[in-house]
Formats: sequence, C-alpha cells, structure tokens
Amino acid sequence: MNPELIGLIGVIVVIVFIFMGVWIGAALAIVGLIGYSFLAGIGMSFIVAGTEPFSQIGSYSLSVIPMFLLMSAVVSNTGVASDLFSTANIWLGKIRGGLAIATVFAAAGFSAICGSSTVTALAIGKISLPEMQKYRYASSLASGAVAAGGTMGSLIPPSMPFVLYGLLTEQSISKLFIAGLIPGILQAVFYMVTVWIICRINPKLGPSGDKTTFKTKVKSLQQPWPMMLLFCAIMGGIYTGYFTATEAGAFGAFFAIIICLASRKLTWKVFKSSSIETAKTSAVIGFLMIGAFIFLRLISLSRLADVMTEFIIGLNVAPIIIIILIVLLYIIIGCFFDMFAAILLTVPILYPVVISLGYDPIWFGVLVVRVMEIGMITPPFGMNLFVLNSITDIPITTMFRGVIPFIIADVFHIGLLISLPSISLFLPNMM
Repeated sequence: MNPELIGLIGVIVVIVFIFMGVWIGAALAIVGLIGYSFLAGIGMSFIVAGTEPFSQIGSYSLSVIPMFLLMSAVVSNTGVASDLFSTANIWLGKIRGGLAIATVFAAAGFSAICGSSTVTALAIGKISLPEMQKYRYASSLASGAVAAGGTMGSLIPPSMPFVLYGLLTEQSISKLFIAGLIPGILQAVFYMVTVWIICRINPKLGPSGDKTTFKTKVKSLQQPWPMMLLFCAIMGGIYTGYFTATEAGAFGAFFAIIICLASRKLTWKVFKSSSIETAKTSAVIGFLMIGAFIFLRLISLSRLADVMTEFIIGLNVAPIIIIILIVLLYIIIGCFFDMFAAILLTVPILYPVVISLGYDPIWFGVLVVRVMEIGMITPPFGMNLFVLNSITDIPITTMFRGVIPFIIADVFHIGLLISLPSISLFLPNMM
C-alpha cells in the first residue's frame, strides 16, 4: 500500500477514535504504532514503543509543564482571581458595562499567571457573574464577557498550547511566550471595546455600578500587585535571556508559593490539592505528548506532510490564500476538538506547509493558538461555555448568543494578526 495513503488513513482513524471518546494520547499512540508496523515492520514498531515514551518524559524541555501548572494551581486556588476582579471593578465599575469590562481586564490579568482558558473562565466567572447579576446585567452579556475573557488564558503567557507547539516544532518556547504578549493585550482591548459598543447601543444590557473615590482606587492596587510583579519578573527574565522558559516556570512556581504564604492564603490543604491537580494534569499532558510523538513517527515515515506541501505549493495560489484556508480549517476543527487534540493532530502536517510558504514559525504558532481559542466559545464544543453552565443557571443558548459579538471581535483581531505579522514578531525579534 502507498505510504502516503497509510499516513492519511492513520489521520482519519485518529479522528474517528477521538469522536468515539477514545483517549487522545491512546488514539495517537495506537494508530501510530500500527501504521509504523505496516511501513517499517512490527520489530521497528516495538522499538519505537519502547524508546519514545522515555525520550519524551525524560526531556528537560517537558519539565516546563509541571512548573507552570503548579504556579497556575496555587494562584487559582488562593483567591487571586477575586483580588483582580475587585480591583478592576473599583476602577471601571461605575461606567456603563464597567463590570463586564472589569471582567475582561481581570481575565487578562489572571491569564498572565494561569495559562488555561477553562480555569480562567471558571475562576473569574465564579466571582464576576454574581456581581453582574446583582446589578441586573443581561445574562447574555455577562456570560459572553466571562467566556470570551477566559480564552485569553491560552494566548497570554504562560500558555500550555505554546509549550505543546514549541515541543512539536522544536521552536523556542521562550520566544513563543513573548510573541503572545502583544496579541494577548490587543485581544483584551478588542473585547473591552466590544463591551463598550454593546452598551452604547443598548445601555440596559450593562448598567453602571457604584462610584468610588480616588483614594479607594489607589488602595485597591495593594491586592493584585504581587502577582502582577511576579508575571513581569517571569516575562522580563525570559525576554532578557536571564532564564529559559523552564527556569521561568520553576521561578514562577516557587515565588507564587512564597507570595501566597506571605499573604496567608496558602494552607497545607490548598497546597496539597494544588500539587495533586498539577500531577494529574502533567500526567495527562505527558501521555498526550508520548502519543503525539509516536504518531509523528508515522507521519514522517509516510511522507504525508511532504506530499501535502508539494501539492499545496503546486496549486500556484497566493500564500495568503493558503493561510486563510488554514485559519478556516482551524476554526472548524475548534468547534469539535479540544485545543490540545487539534494542535497534536494538525501541526505536524500543516507546519511544513506554512514554513515552505516562507512564513515565520513563531508567528504561525501565535496564529494557531489564537484561532483555536475561538473553538472554546463556539458550538458544539464551546468548552468555556459548558464550564460556566456548571456554575450558573444561565441557559447554554443564552451563552451562545452572548458570545457572538466577541466572536466578531475575534475575526477582526485575527485579521489584524494575519495582515501585520510584526505584531507577533516585534518582541521576539528584539530578544
């Protein structure tokens, strides 16, 4: 059988397995080993099965994952989200739609020390949704702001999708983190402007809140500044080359623990649960990586990616058209697959195509993560919406209606990132 056809069949079978509910890592590993045995023999397949798990789990680069996960777990379990929202609310709550804008602002700040879209949406939603309901905000606007704001957790560093992309493509995780900074800030600005426009059109959707004195505003900055200082230290250290992304993760985890201990928010019970949470998530991601690299062996041996690259280049269409088609493909995939699954399944195939067209791999990483975020708030998957639905009585249909304006904002934001790659590449190129 044609090697390229075996590779293509492997991709299709993995997709079918995922829709059937098979663990993603298991699906990738099983299909990868079976396909590899067809192409290289069952003996070589056993060698891959014996060496690949250790080579991935034993990788120094992979240790960045548990470090940032521990930092995220500690800060998310010690009330940092509440401090961020409280401060943002004091500064912005008095204007129309101010609570929704404060929600987006708090989500951006929490993303800077979290790295997970669903955790960001859940942590901010628990605090901001009751407040917005108290001031009679429209349920659609309230849930839309929280769900969309949560998606910044994957773009604003530290970001687990960036780590996966960097490991799969052998790109600098530090540069990917830095590259996501400006696009992440712009995303927050786009969402804030969206809320402002909505409330200008219909002020009843987002009434103004209580006024506060300037003294109270200044005093409120005492709450979140230690964590924001930690984020600046991490990104500053990476940007200046003082430490790598892995070292930054260790630094962040250690000082997050110190800060939470100093503020008396970190108890032994919270630390224990955070450690267990970190271990479980790290194990899941590690298993995903093992499956992904076994499957990558099949893709490489079958030359599927090479054939696709040659085919697309032979179409003689403008490279920007190919990029737009890839973006549309990722938007569709994001409606059905979780971000980790989509990155692990598609990047090994599409990455060579994009590089052959002359595009920067760091820029493409930012674009992939940014586009995949839309899937977190679109049906039928919409993970952020289902997470919020578990903590509130707002109907899921109302939530889907509420995110539509933010999805429109996403389209404009993605268009800007495509038309001006320098937005993503300015800081990495200065490193």
